[in-house]
Amino acid sequence: MAYNPTEFLDYFNIDDLLTDEHKLIRKSIRDFVKKEISPNIEKWAQDAYFPSDIVKKFGDVGAFGPTIPEQYGGGGLDYISYGLIMQEIERGDSGMRSTASVQGSLVMYPIYAYGSEEQRNKYLPKLASGEWLGCFGLTEPDFGSNPGGMLTNIKDMGDHYLLNGAKMWISNSPECQVAVVWAKNEQGRIKGVIVERGMEGFTTPEIHNKWSLRASCTGELVFNNVKVPKENLLPNVDGLRGPLGCLDSARFGIAWGAIGAAIDCYESALKYSLERIQFDKPIGAFQLTQKKLAEMLTEITKAQLMVWRLGVLKNEGKATTQQISMAKRNSVDMALHIAREARQIHGGMGITGEYPIMRHMMNLESVITYEGTHDIHLLITGADVTGIQAFK
Repeated sequence: MAYNPTEFLDYFNIDDLLTDEHKLIRKSIRDFVKKEISPNIEKWAQDAYFPSDIVKKFGDVGAFGPTIPEQYGGGGLDYISYGLIMQEIERGDSGMRSTASVQGSLVMYPIYAYGSEEQRNKYLPKLASGEWLGCFGLTEPDFGSNPGGMLTNIKDMGDHYLLNGAKMWISNSPECQVAVVWAKNEQGRIKGVIVERGMEGFTTPEIHNKWSLRASCTGELVFNNVKVPKENLLPNVDGLRGPLGCLDSARFGIAWGAIGAAIDCYESALKYSLERIQFDKPIGAFQLTQKKLAEMLTEITKAQLMVWRLGVLKNEGKATTQQISMAKRNSVDMALHIAREARQIHGGMGITGEYPIMRHMMNLESVITYEGTHDIHLLITGADVTGIQAFK
């Protein structure tokens, strides 16, 4: 198996498990990333710049809501296709993948799964095409891992709801036209409401000075007596299972996406190790470098097999929250470790924007925390195997 610098080494012939359609979708997104993201991403990240025009381009290439039925503007694809799309976008950048996965899994999915037919027809086509960008309001300044403690609330005022509160660390918020927001009603039950840009009292201040996901826009959602029409309530869900169901979909995408970041780091490290000469030979000839590369490839392959199996289970409607949780934690932890090892192989060059390593590493420091921290995901597995919840 000779190294091919233009194609990731498929060590266990995992492509044999994919359909021709899967491979075609992967190639189309890979080509898109190489054309639209890779040539620009280092400058975007250095400048902390979110390229707003990428939203429409994502819509054009089918990256938004690929599993949503075609009648609502989605792709009508299976979950392995969705995973491959996320993998290829995150090979480009985790922030770019965050933009796409929030739109598909955290905005379009709840509107499709929990919304009315009127809501689906009103919002999904515009979100799918990239005409509108959406965001997901769950995390609050004082409630992250414990979303059930949220303070954001809605009150029934007869002909509308009155929404008050604030959300924090919200991807896409500064640029969003629509937000799916989770709030407690007077009875303390968590409900989902669709909030639109322009509603009086709704603001989206941007968060600055991030060292991570610098090409993704992140902000707050602030609600000061926002009047939300009754028809904007998501009618088909009640309680925490609403937002947690969305997170299952998003975590599934992250489990695939983080592998893309790991692949990009591995490929860069392998190529560099064959070109960098020290002591009269490539550093790839040294035992410790080969050890790093061999372990990287092993861990990537293991993660690929896990998410492929998870995709099969998801397609069959059998994937559990706990399985998705394990895959998300494993993939991101693996990718972060590979980024650090790849940085070592690149030596001093690894900290520069000449190579993608430090950008991936910094991005993954967010990915390992958002949508369930590394430790919380470990405790979800722990609770599943012991029957005892350690975080309550």
